[in-house]
Amino acid sequence: MISAKTPVFLVDSRPPARFDQAHLPGAHSIPLPVLEKKQAELLPKEKDALLIFYCGGITCPLSPASATIAKKLGYTNIRVYNEGEPAWSKAKLPLYSTAEFIKNGNVVLVDIRPSQQAIDGRIKGAYSVPFATLEEKLRDVPRNAPIVLYGQQEAAEAISLVRDEDFSNVSLVEGGYGGWIKSGGETEKGPIYNTEIKWVRKLGKGEVSLADFRKAASGEDKDAIIVDARTKEEVAELGRFKNSINIPLDEIPARMQELPKNKKIYVHCSTGARADMAYNELVKHNFNVKFLLLNIRDGACDCEIIRP
Repeated sequence: MISAKTPVFLVDSRPPARFDQAHLPGAHSIPLPVLEKKQAELLPKEKDALLIFYCGGITCPLSPASATIAKKLGYTNIRVYNEGEPAWSKAKLPLYSTAEFIKNGNVVLVDIRPSQQAIDGRIKGAYSVPFATLEEKLRDVPRNAPIVLYGQQEAAEAISLVRDEDFSNVSLVEGGYGGWIKSGGETEKGPIYNTEIKWVRKLGKGEVSLADFRKAASGEDKDAIIVDARTKEEVAELGRFKNSINIPLDEIPARMQELPKNKKIYVHCSTGARADMAYNELVKHNFNVKFLLLNIRDGACDCEIIRP
């Protein structure tokens, strides 16, 4: 549908930070809590408009819940892309980052155009890595680094190459360098000095480090508990981390009295989207809470799992 330019109102139901980092082409960011609050105000006026909702994959309930709201509002042409962003990314299809994420996020921004083009003008802070040298230059970059690419005809091929190198967070600058200029983004030109890529993981607001999460899961940190925000069905199928309790995201408002306010609370789900939402809910009620932003299928997430 995207390739054919089919008229469609595509909605990303995940938290804003997930949308900013990587979203499908043409998607609108309408997180589930925002849609619950503003309802039809955010959707097309035409009730027969084609609406497609997506989120963090088949285990993520955000897009089905958003579609349910749209149906109750009287929309008649609704679909849910159940596989969502993870499947789109796995298929090596293009995802885009917002200008805000590119400017202020902890990213590796890579200009894959020929060096002379980068010297003539490039996005401020970008590494100049011509496509032919991309694989070599990324060799020593941590695989959890968010890679944002821009170039010309090589962009689609570059996405495939970088994902084949086991980078899980790969996106593009919408419109490339020309699109960045049109949007008023800051640029620079002249000699290029930052040719060796250096990246160190920085925790975002509310995130827990994997090291601290491991200590809680192992029981080493007695002052921390883990809340698993996945559904009961997911936990039954895939198991759970040690020293964790299962409170699905939609049950947290009614069950937060079960959680102690004198301990640290670390929330996780399957990809981080629901954990982010649970974190925001618990923060409002003065809990000492952080969330894990990591796909628990990632090899780095090697905490012991208890099978049902």
